[in-house]
Formats: sequence, C-alpha cells, structure tokens
Amino acid sequence: MRLAPLLFLAALAAARPQDEEHPRVRQPPPTPEEIAELPADGGPEFNRLVHEKSPYLLQHARNPVDWYPWGEEAFARAAKEDKPVLLSIGYSTCHWCHVMEHESFEDDEVAALMNAGFVCIKVDREERPDVDQVYMTFMQEVVGGRGGWPLTVFLTPDKRPFFAGTYFPKRGAAGRPGMMELLPAVRREWDEGRERLLEQVEKAVEYLAARSGGSPGAALGVRTLELAATQLAERFDQARGGFGTAPKFPVPHNARFLLRWWKRSGSEPALSMVERTLEEMQRGGIWDHVGFGYHRYSTDRNWFLPHFEKMLYDQALIAMAYVEAWQATGEAEHRETAERIFEYVLRDMTSPEGGFYSAEDADSEGEEGLFYLWSVAELKAVLGEEDGAFAARVFGATEAGNFREEASGQRTGKNILYLQASVADTAAELGLEPAELAQRIESMRRRLFDAREGRVHPLKDDKVLTDWNGLMISALARAASAFAEPRYALAATRAADFALEHLRDEHGRLFKRYRQGAAGLDGMLEDYAFLGAGLFDLYEATQRVEYLRAAKELTDAMLAHFWDAKGSGLFLAPDDGEALVVRSKEIYDGALPSGNSVAALNLLRLARATGEPSYEERARQLFRAFSGDVARQPSVYTELLLALDFAEGPAFEVVVAGEPDAADTRAMLRALQRELLPNKVVLFRPQGATGEEQPEIAKLAPFTAGQVALEGAATAYVCQNFACRAPTTDVGEMLALVRGQGGGDEEGDD
Repeated sequence: MRLAPLLFLAALAAARPQDEEHPRVRQPPPTPEEIAELPADGGPEFNRLVHEKSPYLLQHARNPVDWYPWGEEAFARAAKEDKPVLLSIGYSTCHWCHVMEHESFEDDEVAALMNAGFVCIKVDREERPDVDQVYMTFMQEVVGGRGGWPLTVFLTPDKRPFFAGTYFPKRGAAGRPGMMELLPAVRREWDEGRERLLEQVEKAVEYLAARSGGSPGAALGVRTLELAATQLAERFDQARGGFGTAPKFPVPHNARFLLRWWKRSGSEPALSMVERTLEEMQRGGIWDHVGFGYHRYSTDRNWFLPHFEKMLYDQALIAMAYVEAWQATGEAEHRETAERIFEYVLRDMTSPEGGFYSAEDADSEGEEGLFYLWSVAELKAVLGEEDGAFAARVFGATEAGNFREEASGQRTGKNILYLQASVADTAAELGLEPAELAQRIESMRRRLFDAREGRVHPLKDDKVLTDWNGLMISALARAASAFAEPRYALAATRAADFALEHLRDEHGRLFKRYRQGAAGLDGMLEDYAFLGAGLFDLYEATQRVEYLRAAKELTDAMLAHFWDAKGSGLFLAPDDGEALVVRSKEIYDGALPSGNSVAALNLLRLARATGEPSYEERARQLFRAFSGDVARQPSVYTELLLALDFAEGPAFEVVVAGEPDAADTRAMLRALQRELLPNKVVLFRPQGATGEEQPEIAKLAPFTAGQVALEGAATAYVCQNFACRAPTTDVGEMLALVRGQGGGDEEGDD
C-alpha cells in the first residue's frame, strides 16, 4: 500500500545527506539536583524532556523545540489546538539523529516552524519499541521508504500516521526536501487537504491492523530449515563472509542457525559459512582491535568501515555465535573473540549494581569515529618509531589514512585499524612464528589502549534495558557453561539478581528500563522473552533452581498478558498497556531477534524442563500463526528456526542426579556443556546435599522425583519426548544417547 499525499516527498524521505557534517561538542545534561528545581515545562533554558530518564531524550532537553515526551498530555494539546503531531524517534547512539538535531532541532528557524505548526514529541525507540514498530511499519510498508533512524512521522491528534520519513536536513537541495520546505507543506496539507488526507489515513490504519495479525499457513518443518540454509547459501559472500553486500550486518542468529543445520544435516558448507563470516568480521574494522567489542555494522561489504556505535545487544548476540562456533569446532580464535567481547562488556558496560548499560555512541568531540581512529604519527608517538611502523603495517594504516569522511569522501590522515590477513598468514609473510606475532600485537594493543583511555570517550547510554540485559545474561551463562569459567557465571548472576530485584514489580511484572535508581515503563514482549531465556540459560550454567522458577514465572506472565487468544502468537505490548493505533505482532528477526522467536524456544524448553505439554502446544500455535510468511522466506526468520529445529527434534531432556559438589557430578555436567548439543534441556537433581526429602527441582519438574543417583554415583537420565532410557553412570554412554548414537527402544525403557 502507498499513500498519495506528499508522495513527492516520500521517495526522498529516507535519503541520507550529502552535505557537510556539523561537528560540535554537546553540553552536559543538568544534574538530577538541578532538574528537581526546574518547572514541568523545563523553564527558559530547557524543554519538558529535561525531566525524562532516557539519555536520548535528555540530549534534546536544551533544544528550542517545545518537545513533549510521548504521553496523553501532548495528544490532548494537539486535539485542543487542532494541530498535527510531529513525532521524532531515535536513540542515543544514532549518528544521523545527532546530525538532524544539530541541523534542525537546535536551529531557531526550524524550531519556530515546528512549534507554531505542530505539537512535537520525542521518543527513544529503545524505551518504546511498541511505538517505534507501529510507525516504522507505516514508513516502510505504507509510505514506501527504506526506514531507519531518525524516524520522522506526522500524526493526527488520535495517533494515526499520515506521512513519514527519516533524516531531513534544514534546507532541501537537489530535489531533496529539507525541514524548511517539509514543515509548511505538511501544514498546508493538514489545513487545506484534510478530508483527502483522513480518507487515506483510514486506509493506512486498516492496512496496519491487517498486517499485525500474523500470516497463518501450512505447517513448518525440516524442509523449511533446508530452504533457509539454501537461501543463506545463495546470499553468502564467498569472498568476505556474511550475507549480501553493503551495508553488512553481523546477524549472529544466521550463524547459530547454520550451526544447527550442520549438526542436523552434516552440511560442511553450512559450517564453512559460519567460520568464514566470524573470521572475516573479527579481522575487519567492525571489530575494535584496541579495546574489543563490535561496532554496529559495516557500511561496506568487507567489514572494514563501521558505523562506530557499540550496542549491548550486538555484543551479546555475537558472543553467543562465537561460543557456539567454539563448541562446534574447538578453534581457539572463536573462544578468544568471545572472551574479548566479555572483557569489553565487563570493563566498560557494567554498572556497579551489576546491570549492563545499553550502548556507546559513534561520536566524540562532535566527530563520528574520532575515538577509534589513528594517524601513523599517533601510532609512532605511542609505540615508538619501530613498533609504530610495524603496527601500521599489521593494521593497514597509511600516512594518507584509510578512513574517508562519509559525506565528502576525503581522506583524513586517520586510520581504522584492521587486519589485512589472518595472524598466521601475516606471520608467514613477515617471517615470524604466529605465536610471536600474536604476542607482539597484544603488547602494542595494550599500549594503544592505555593511550586511548586518555581521549574524550564517546557518550555512554547508561540506561539498563531489561531485554538487552537478558541477552547478555544468556551470552555470559552460555560461555560460563561452555568454557567452565566461573567469572562469567558470577557476572550473569549479578545481572539476573539485579533485574529480578529492580526491574520486576511486586506482581511479577517487568519494567522496561532502569536508570539513576528508578525503574519505569511497561515491560514489552522482548523483556519477558529475552530475560526468560537468560534465566533459563543461567539455571543450566549454575543449577540454581530459583532462576528456572523465575523463567517459568515470566513465561506465565507473558502468556497471560501478551498472547493473542484469537490468532495465536504474542503481541509486542501487554493487554493492559497503552492503546496505540494498532496492537502489533512481529516475527521478523533483524538485528535483534523478535520476541516471538525467542519466546517460541523458551516455551519448548520449559515444556521439556517442567513436563508441562501446554507450553509446547503454545509454541506450535505460534509457529502456525506466522507460518505463511516464514515458509516463503525462512532465511529472514533464523532465530525462529532455532526453535523450529528444536521442535522437529530429536530433542532431549537430561537429568543429572548426584552430589552437588562431587567430581563425578561436575564431570557429567561439564561433558554436556562443553559440546554443541543445542537441542537439549539439562536439569540437575541434587542428591542428599540439602537434607530435603524432595529437592526444589522436583516441585518444578515432578518427573525428576524418582530420578536418583545410583549407588551414590552421578547418574544421567536421558529422555526424549518425556520417555527415558535406562539411567547410566557412564559419561560416554550419556553423550552417545544425547548425540542420537545410543541403541535400544526409541520409546524409552521406563
């Protein structure tokens, strides 16, 4: 569907600017004590956003625009004054959001037009994904733009959209409109073409409502998995890894799906695609070779030129892919990369209370990437002449600079550090042993890191988001299990305890965000799904039953408040939350997996862990709710395919019974955790350590009540579809059964 009004602007709305950038230094936000003294409207120096918690909204608190946060006060004013609403959606580390703010929202001329003709609302998409999803869908599918942030949307006072775009400069050029042309045009349409505009608004809302209902179709199965693997292979970049051309996003759930397809089918090309992608990513400029962690995405196909922001969710999802790649192959480089991601997160992105911060900006001192770039002279100043020249050679730095300004295309004399080849190949070229080269690179890296710490750091978005924390808890818990690393389990435990204490209310409902001592905003589907997954993973890593119980409680609350009783699947927002134009459902697995996809696997795992088949039936209903779209293009739903792969089986429940601290118990659990065995659930039944007649796990999983250690030895009960093989005390036999190599009756022996 496409809207007729303002179509001359629609095709241009998503265009990125070609004009010069506008470096600046942002003024610091007021302190909480200063904010407490300000009036509700912010006073003469600020606007209403000064009272918000979101760092993104606070960035705009000094704008001359009369911004409102999303809320009924703004819409009531729009209705009273018969004004359209100008909604601007972005996030704190969005580079082009900063550019548009500086060009337009800090400009008195633009602000005067905005304030006179519109009621203006600012939204942090990370705090309100439900709002963002509705209007981004409108932008992409109704207006016909490619989407992105900043997202600029014009609404009626009852929240219905009638035009959308992304970035707009102050003034138009070469046929591209600017705010000075756009604002009067939209206002004229509102004043003079209202009847026609509202007719099309009705059609748009009808379309959005239909779009949000899912797409039931034929049942999904193994052939769906095969088609997805084929589609990914067709898009695979043989030269540089990854899928597609530029811009290139990591999309780690593609790798995790391909690892499962390799396990299922034995497809060596699937494994090769994963390894090539992860290796090329780690060598490229998208990886921070000095301080570690991944930048958001690469603007080119070679993983070289990133947008420099760092997001918590990218670190979590990518780390999970490297952990699983190590489990599959044993390649040390995969483990090392995962460990270095965690080093970055635990060093720079962890709050004193244990929660994880959201992101770091691309910009510092008004320039994108400045914190991360090096001239050859700077390398030599830090490392000395010899090591500086050596570092320039290894990391691809030149005197002219390999970094070009995005707008002008001019070289800056600055360099993105990257590895032109693998350490082994570079060592051979230089006549060094790989270990010797790696040691020298690490020595240089440490000195560069220490020097870089003295630079002005990018802004840190220090809000703690429930869903992204859930992802990082999962990543750390999975690494703790795979690597037998207690530090990761401790960090995941601290974050989980923080979330359960500060991001959950007395009724068991989740908040979205925590910052500066206060939690707020309704939890959305992703909060329940992602945190639930993290808690389940943490249970398997620590065998602490309270985390499995909490995962079940969150899943039950999710089903109670988000499940679509008419069409199946899960809505993005709760049933008792704010009413938007439509109540949306989403299954697409983009940079972030969808809440429905993660929830599907949670439901399947809980069914196996608790013995309650109703969870599995909900998962199968969820598959059916979206099967029409998924069957056509399964390769864009790869997180959902992790759940489908589990559902298609074989999947196993493994109960390990034994003394909690006994060596044979630890060895049995470790064997299950070291190898990539994705379609299993592991429960631990402690034997005799607590003095309880029945341990706590038997209350959550009653079928474990009779599964006890045999003759005091750690014992494994390997079950499939709730039917168990004969118990074994032999680790090798247990693994053979979980790998599907054991003999005997398929329906179980007891």
